[in-house]
Parts: sequence; C-alpha cells; structure tokens
Amino acid sequence: MYDVIIAGAGPAGSTLARMIGEKYKVLVVDKRFSPTGGPSRQKCCGGLLAPDAQHILGRLELALPRDILVGPQIFKVRAIDLLSDLDKFYQRFYINIDRDKFDRWLVSLLPNCVETRFGKHLVGIEAGEHIRVHLLGDNQPETLECKVLVGADGAASSVRRQLFPADASPRSYLAIQEWFPTTEIMPYFSAIFNPTITDFYSWIIPKENYLILGTALPTGKDTRYRYSNLKQALNQYGFTLKNSFKQESALVLRPTRSGEILTGKNQVLLIGEAAGLISPSSAEGLSYAFASALFASKSFEQGLAGSAERYQKLSRPLIRNISNKLIKSSIMYSPPLRRLIMTSELFTMKSVFI
Repeated sequence: MYDVIIAGAGPAGSTLARMIGEKYKVLVVDKRFSPTGGPSRQKCCGGLLAPDAQHILGRLELALPRDILVGPQIFKVRAIDLLSDLDKFYQRFYINIDRDKFDRWLVSLLPNCVETRFGKHLVGIEAGEHIRVHLLGDNQPETLECKVLVGADGAASSVRRQLFPADASPRSYLAIQEWFPTTEIMPYFSAIFNPTITDFYSWIIPKENYLILGTALPTGKDTRYRYSNLKQALNQYGFTLKNSFKQESALVLRPTRSGEILTGKNQVLLIGEAAGLISPSSAEGLSYAFASALFASKSFEQGLAGSAERYQKLSRPLIRNISNKLIKSSIMYSPPLRRLIMTSELFTMKSVFI
C-alpha cells in the first residue's frame, strides 16, 4: 500500500514526488521513460523557460545544470501577423533548454526512497476506501493500491478522464512540431498568428543547429493541410524550412473559462496540465506545473486526509492568474485588436502578447 501514487513524471509529478518523498511512501508511474534508461518518448515542447517559470524555479531553489541549456539564449520575440502582414519585435527573456534532458534531470533529483515504474501505462482506476491502480507494461499487468492518487499525466490525463468524465474540460488542440536543419543563428522566438490556420498561434524556435516550426491546431481532419499552409505562408518571411529532421505531436489544452480547471476531489489531486493549468494565451505550462506541485506538497503537510480540499484552496491564485490570461487572450486573438496593438507604441513596451 502506497501513501501516494503519482501518475506522470514530468515537471509537475517529479517535483511533487521530490518534495513529499521523504515523508510519505510514494510511487511515480510514467509511460514515457524507458525502464532500462534508453531512449524515451520526448515531450512535444518548444523547450523555452518563460519568466514565470524562471521565477518559480528560483522559489524552488533549483539551478539549471549547464548541459540542459542549448543555444541561442533568447531576449526578444518576433510577432508575425500573416493576415495583416505585420512583422514586429518586442523584448522578452527566455531560457532555451533541451526538454528531454530537463525532464530527466528533474527525475534524477528524486530521493532514493521514491519508487518508480517507468514504461508503464495506467489502464484502469478503481475508487473506494483506497484507490486501486492498474498498470500495464511489457505485457505485464500490475495492480497497486494507494491512499491518495495524483494525476500529473498531462493534457490527455487518464486520471482525469477516468475519474471525472462528467466535469468540463478545456478545449484540446493538436500541437505539431517539425525540426529543420539550419546554419543561421536566429536570436529570437517567432510567434505567428493567422486565424485561417488556427485560432491559437504558431511558433518558430531556434534550437542549436535546428529551427522548430510548431503550431497548435484545433483537432480535426484538416490539421496536416493547415500545417502545410503555414509552412508555405512563411516562405515570404525568410524562413527556409526544408529537409525535415523529425516530427512530433501531442495534445495541448486551452482553458476557455475558469470552471474548466479541476484540481481534484476526495482522494484525488490533479496538478499541472492534467488540472487544466496552462496559459490560454501562450500554452505556457511549466510555471503552472511547478507552482501546482508546490501547492500540492503544502496540502500534504497536515496529512493525507483533506489534502484535496486544502490543495483546491491553495490553487486559487493559479486559477485567478489564468482568468487574467483569458482576458489577455481575448485581446491578442482578436484580429482587429491585435492589429491595433501591433501598430501602436504599446507594443514596444512590456509584452502584451506571448
């Protein structure tokens, strides 16, 4: 019997396990990492630490190892509105990282007392006096019990889907990324807007000797067609996107109202994107992953009983923050308002976009 089982070893899950692992009997389950230490399924992520994420890392007293950083480091954003043919720059500070190494580093910080099951899929959950979790990996089924279950398993959270199917969920998008070789040093991150392609946004991120082209598309049958149109439209802006090295895809959530954020109930907590904690304006999720893990850890300080209720109260600042981002999102994704801002002096001041 475990005190806490955490589904997901990403930034939210590994951080929570690290913070409570010496007080409770904790198990972390993740399907991405190889149990033999070999190649893992990489997260479809641009790998940029925004200022909010940098702030919470400082609060957690985490300093990034050098080998996680990749060039170039980024100090400005290029905003491109394909519909109105506007192309502007503004200042913003990002830390450029190797996302796979970043996740593995966070897992390496787990205390030895925390158990792990890597390469395991969570295929079933039974709620009761204790929670039974059914796992499958390498064709070997396993059933475990815990007093508290934490869903830190991202946008497609099995925990949320199985235990809270009737609760409203944020809208889902398909994030597609493609890596292209380049010899050009591009010292900025590009945010691209075109409502004929997506009502969200697209991006180009320099990553050592590659450019990552990505977009978040409403789920549907024409996603590849829209992505192809995006690549063609960027030719006139000087981007050479040829000889694709690899492709990645994943679901990403986008809250449309605060009622879609669910922190859990009874013996179940949801943290990070599994809770719907992700920016509706930029899809930035790392700051919310770390912050929700911190608040969840504080909810366990008084014991396991009542932890979900305490966590819900502690998470209110995150929900208010996302409510504010919803206002920002309504402005930046309105083509007339976006055009007005990009042609005004306001755009050269503190970022009103990503």
